[in-house]
Amino acid sequence: MNDYEMFDVTVVGGGPAGSTAATQLAREGFKVLLLERGNRIKPCGGAIPPKLIEEFAIPNSLLVTKINSARMISPSNRKVDMPINGGYVGMVDRDVFDPWLRERAKANGADVRLGKFSDMSYTEDHQVLVTYKSTDPENASKDKITIKSRTVIGADGSKSAVARKVFPKTNQTTYVGAYHEIIQTPTESDPTDQYDAKRCDVYYQGKLSPDFYGWIFPHGKTISIGAGSAKRGFSVRGAVSQLRKDLNLEDSKTVRCEGAPIPMKPLKRWDDGKNVLLAGDAAGVVAPASGEGIYYAMTCGKIAAQTMVEFLETNDTRVLAKSRKRFMKQHGKVFWVLGIMQRFWYCSDKRRERFVSICEDKDVQHLTWEAYMHKRLVRAKPIAHLRIFFKDLAHLLGVVRT
Repeated sequence: MNDYEMFDVTVVGGGPAGSTAATQLAREGFKVLLLERGNRIKPCGGAIPPKLIEEFAIPNSLLVTKINSARMISPSNRKVDMPINGGYVGMVDRDVFDPWLRERAKANGADVRLGKFSDMSYTEDHQVLVTYKSTDPENASKDKITIKSRTVIGADGSKSAVARKVFPKTNQTTYVGAYHEIIQTPTESDPTDQYDAKRCDVYYQGKLSPDFYGWIFPHGKTISIGAGSAKRGFSVRGAVSQLRKDLNLEDSKTVRCEGAPIPMKPLKRWDDGKNVLLAGDAAGVVAPASGEGIYYAMTCGKIAAQTMVEFLETNDTRVLAKSRKRFMKQHGKVFWVLGIMQRFWYCSDKRRERFVSICEDKDVQHLTWEAYMHKRLVRAKPIAHLRIFFKDLAHLLGVVRT
């Protein structure tokens, strides 16, 4: 009879969602294994709102810079600046931010290991056998390791191996292929004003993405230049190369390049009805239109942990379904609105031109930043919403010229 090492919860994936879940569960006194494959950095603009910094106690030292405005660039190269009045967007480097989150989980009692998930199976006593291969360079072994766990949280990314193992193929979502290049920030200021160390630039141009956008996000000593698209055959690498050329950044030193699929819609089901739950990108919680994922991943990880605590205390499998319901109750409406916006405004350069024009409206700017920074739909100004509705309608009907 095998004598397996036992855990209450095994979290597969040590990104923002998995690390957050592991930290919270360990704080609650459960025996937690956090399994991180390692040596991978997700392509990410690295933007986090003040709401995340406050809610998840992120130290100021992790912020490489604070953004005070965004610039929207249309297909005709029209530029619309959106200043953040009374707020900011924090920027983090994922190669520093993610390891810090894992270290916090470890400090709270989680057993953090470098290992690649291989397989899992259910036992007769309603637990799970999880098999992984160590990827720790200091403790590598050719042999696979199997542990026994009461529950599993799959937080292992958009193409989750845990999800593929326990969920049917129908439990799928759509993906945007994202790619970015991290380059060194130019030492001299750009005389053409095409780059600002305190501003995020977003390019709504069909040549850079036929259905999403391109970006340039400052990170202090480095810059993230990227693009995304769900269109098969479109070269996001080529788009990034074009953007660097347009910005005269071809000769800037490239630090690293990263690419990955980004989910654009939450999966219809996050639990297996037994003892496995998905979180973060594995559950599809990336905001449509914006592609924002860190805040939603950490929120999803937090909710997954809360749900697992309830399940571990009751053994009621019906509890697991509450994780998705709780998340969607908080953020489902925002995802729905952003999904409609992406499908409509991002589909052609003509509409992208009008979309950027709308961004010039002060009411739009105020409500956009309020919603982003505080992660809620703003309801305090009904007259502003009404004005935006009629302005938006005018653009849709072509009454307003871009």
